[in-house]
Amino acid sequence: MTNGGGALDLAAIDAAGKLSGAPAPQLTPEQQAALVLSLKDKLQALAAQHTDVLESLDPKVRKRVEVLQEFQSQHNELEAKFFEERAELEAKYQKLYQPLYSKRREIVTGVDEVEGITQGGDETLAEHKDKGVPDFWLNAMKNNEILADEIQKRDEEALKYLTDIRWFRIVDPKGFKIEFSFNTNPFFKNSMLTKTYHMIDEDDPILEKAIGTEIEWYPGKCLTQKVLQKKPKKGSKNTKPITKTEDCESFFTFFSPPQVPDDDEQIDEDTAEQLQDQMEQDYDIG
Repeated sequence: MTNGGGALDLAAIDAAGKLSGAPAPQLTPEQQAALVLSLKDKLQALAAQHTDVLESLDPKVRKRVEVLQEFQSQHNELEAKFFEERAELEAKYQKLYQPLYSKRREIVTGVDEVEGITQGGDETLAEHKDKGVPDFWLNAMKNNEILADEIQKRDEEALKYLTDIRWFRIVDPKGFKIEFSFNTNPFFKNSMLTKTYHMIDEDDPILEKAIGTEIEWYPGKCLTQKVLQKKPKKGSKNTKPITKTEDCESFFTFFSPPQVPDDDEQIDEDTAEQLQDQMEQDYDIG
């Protein structure tokens, strides 16, 4: 969905013609510290195992392996330099992309017009009012194989008010941020919804947490919940229908990351595996 430039790739234009996933969990400071400690323990265990294997080798073979290790160290130094220069190159082109993204937004929203398009004498009033590219981002998202399955039929009307999607790299903490800009609409008050991904390692991405905007839904317009009415049981004194609210599938759950219990013992193996799948799917969408 994104690239290193600064917004959705211009390939989205092809998609128009052509995120949650449940969002990722937020880790508490205690959980973050525990994660780092766990990683250190695993690295120490691997190092000890590696030493045992190396010492068990024939001296001549061990010498060859040690030379290969030196080659790997040199490779690691070059790779670190590569990541450094890549970050500088991405930052350079992120700035160069911005005028294109701004111009795209102006044309999509009808603020600016494409050269060569003029109002004809027989143009109807409806055609005159139809500025820009209607439903551009809705169509672009529906034609993206990852996002298509996340968008429900009931989401589409709200996504017609989407005017722009922008991607930004953040430095402290490392990660990236996605901004969804909306026109005034009958579904929610927010003019912008954001999703921020904090990464433990930006070069070899490990997702630490994801933070989404709390959507201010107008009464009766929440797309992430549905209201069910059930008839009372026979013989019940209450004759009124029973109203029940349930969560439902929606693209907008992308902005509501699930919470990880403070106590790891509260998560069984199946739940932990499901949560991991949700985190990976959410990262793929972002």
